[in-house]
Amino acid sequence: MHDIARDPHHEHHFTSTETVRDIVIGLSDGLTVPFALAAGLSGAIASTHIVVLAGLAEIAAGSIAMGLGGYLAARGDAEHYASELAREQDEVVTRPDDEAEEIYEIFAQYKVPREAAKPVLEALQQNHPAYVDFMMRFELGLEAPAPNRAHRSALTIAAAYIAGGFIPLLPYMLLQHVIPTPGALPPVTLALRLSVVITLLALAIFGALKGRLLGTGTLRSAFQTASIGGAAAAVAYTLAHLLNGHA
Repeated sequence: MHDIARDPHHEHHFTSTETVRDIVIGLSDGLTVPFALAAGLSGAIASTHIVVLAGLAEIAAGSIAMGLGGYLAARGDAEHYASELAREQDEVVTRPDDEAEEIYEIFAQYKVPREAAKPVLEALQQNHPAYVDFMMRFELGLEAPAPNRAHRSALTIAAAYIAGGFIPLLPYMLLQHVIPTPGALPPVTLALRLSVVITLLALAIFGALKGRLLGTGTLRSAFQTASIGGAAAAVAYTLAHLLNGHA
């Protein structure tokens, strides 16, 4: 009797890494905030040059602020992990009975009886680093942070913010030296309309890719992302237009 060849089973799962998360944070804010700022200024002034200058200043400040926030968050995670690791390394030595009971409680969550979990506990007790790592993962839900995670997070978020921020500003940059002609749309108005189109398209594409990667639905994520960015820009434009009209 011949053995039947079976195709190997491959599971395809997307793991949302820290880098992907940083790109999502930086790009989403980079698309939305400068877009809202440019739209708001367009409702109050008629100079594309001023919009460009203000937008570039915001991108610079926003990328630094976002990058610094990512750096501090990653540093905080690393410091928290180091503190918990030191505590866990001490407890598996000084409080072995308590740690053993915690192992049983972890397995009990998965309906594994104490008798079945006991060999695993004994094996872990013979391997101190593995024991500590197991407790960090399954008791505390903590993963060891990657080396230089804080610096990479800051740079990734800042770069993604800058890349996203230039998209809504691009029409203003291209039209800032255009001289208005009688009867034609003012350059700032034309730039605003072009900015709305390309930014909403970029937000929709970004949202669709994010939804596909995270498995939350391509169309739903695209609609939500574009709606949030569009709403922010609409509110900023309306408020600036109203306030400028009453100035």
